Amino acid sequence: MSFFEAQQISISFGGLMALNGVSFEVNKGEVFSIIGPNGAGKTTIFNCINRYYDLDEGSFIFKDKDISKVRPHVVADLGISRTFQNIELFKNTTAIDNLLLGRHRHRRSNLFTEALFSPFVQRQEIDSREKAEEVIDFLDLQAYRDQMVAGLPFGVQKTVELGRALAMEPELLLLDEPSSGMNMEEIEDLAFWITDIKEELGITILMVEHNMRLVKEISDRVLALNFGVVLTQGDPKGVLGHPEVMQAYLGDEGVSITG
Repeated sequence: MSFFEAQQISISFGGLMALNGVSFEVNKGEVFSIIGPNGAGKTTIFNCINRYYDLDEGSFIFKDKDISKVRPHVVADLGISRTFQNIELFKNTTAIDNLLLGRHRHRRSNLFTEALFSPFVQRQEIDSREKAEEVIDFLDLQAYRDQMVAGLPFGVQKTVELGRALAMEPELLLLDEPSSGMNMEEIEDLAFWITDIKEELGITILMVEHNMRLVKEISDRVLALNFGVVLTQGDPKGVLGHPEVMQAYLGDEGVSITG
């Protein structure tokens, strides 16, 4: 069985079919990218995985378990974390506090033990802070750890959001447009981090991305969508060079989208 699988998933909004019988498999330890023009249904897939939306048809299978109807917090408890196309941070708190929020799913205390700050709670707090510091070192966020998120550059905020997702210690990481708003230097750093997340941390990555150069550089396999329908999937070179993919992006089969 595959590590993660979408089986014939479909969803519509007000009669508009956002996803129509989409199927794909993500293998453990790979970077699987989903590409397509605006409105293709890419982020809708993530929102369905996280249970913001209910599928009309089909299912998601994660480690042999159907997660299509579990409660949203259970998705996180199972080991799936994500970043967002539009940054979703608590901007009136510090970078380190945002990372610590990612540790919430690992807390096993209750109101009573938290109020007493019992030794068990203290150990959990120490473990959470140690993990958050590891993420800060991993993403080179030391200079920003105690700064308010609202005052940080946009690219750094994107990195903090990635750090919060990593602090959850996921097995599957969903990255929604991770390079959007970043400059070239930040995108180069992002490419290194994603590779290290896969190779050093052993985390499987499902990514939605518009930057075709980044997709080509770091992806093991790619799925192309248009109007909620799969155009093709396979290795990056083959998908990015596919006539239907180029036509969907540019309306011209003779132009390359790979840069």
